[in-house]
Amino acid sequence: MKENMLDVLIYLFENYMFEEQVIQPDQEAIVAELSQAGFETGEIDKAIDWLAELSEMREQLTDDRFAGGRSDSVRHYSPLEQARIGGTIQRLLLSLEQSGVIDPEAREMVIDRIMALEEVDLDLDHVKWIVMLVLSSRADQGEDTLLVEELTVDYLPGSLH
Repeated sequence: MKENMLDVLIYLFENYMFEEQVIQPDQEAIVAELSQAGFETGEIDKAIDWLAELSEMREQLTDDRFAGGRSDSVRHYSPLEQARIGGTIQRLLLSLEQSGVIDPEAREMVIDRIMALEEVDLDLDHVKWIVMLVLSSRADQGEDTLLVEELTVDYLPGSLH
């Protein structure tokens, strides 16, 4: 099976992030389920590391690093980021930020998580999944996570220019 780390992340999101289970399976059970679903061990390990780094980032950014940040500020991408995050994706992130779907902190988390992927050819759908993963990692359970899903998966900006 030729699945990549992003496919593992999407599977985890669809099967665990929105479930209202009282008992969450442990990491070993999740790894076993992913293996049984046909994902390769290397991709599973990368996905779990990616999520762990997202969790660590979320904890580190609770120190109000972006609190009071200007909503009209402009994000300049480094040459490496520009090579990885094309203009279409940059415009999507800008549009999501301008519309209030993401804030500067979430934008930086999304950019960091994009850069952590091995995927070279990311499309808008991939980025929407990453946005959803980042936002759901920050949202409280319940209506907030449902709003995140609606805003990111179904979000189609009117014009990207």
